[in-house]
Amino acid sequence: MIIDSKKSEADAALYVAKLMMVAARTAPKAAGEDRVKTAVVTEEDKVRLSEKMEEIGQARNSFGLSRDAKNVSDSDAVVLIGVELGDPSGYLTFRAKLIDLGIAIGSAVKIASDLNVDNRIMKSIGQAATELELIEADEVHGIPIAIKGKNIFFDRPRQQ
Repeated sequence: MIIDSKKSEADAALYVAKLMMVAARTAPKAAGEDRVKTAVVTEEDKVRLSEKMEEIGQARNSFGLSRDAKNVSDSDAVVLIGVELGDPSGYLTFRAKLIDLGIAIGSAVKIASDLNVDNRIMKSIGQAATELELIEADEVHGIPIAIKGKNIFFDRPRQQ
């Protein structure tokens, strides 16, 4: 049997995305209260996400959003990590949940990095993912991952 690199890399990308979700889930949480949510976006939903980001970018005349949309389109998968913030009047808890989100994101990207999978944390993914109801959370970031011959997130244009 011969397994070609394209199939193997696609399988590996999904496996790494799942490990990233595990890392986010098991990351330390303030007061032992877990409000972190995760999801992996692939295939048609990844196309929808990229198109929604492009739409938002066009409406805002934002080159950065359009550039990020292309990275999402070119990626193998996107890991979404979000958090339910709860009542903003509970200021300390509210802030602690944002810190939990940051720790979960850091834990997830560490896994990708340890496994040599290119990735980039993108806040710009969050609004599109929320509008498309790909994840139920108040604050969302996305981490596109890619297994390519060259890092697609590295030499990105700054402006058009």
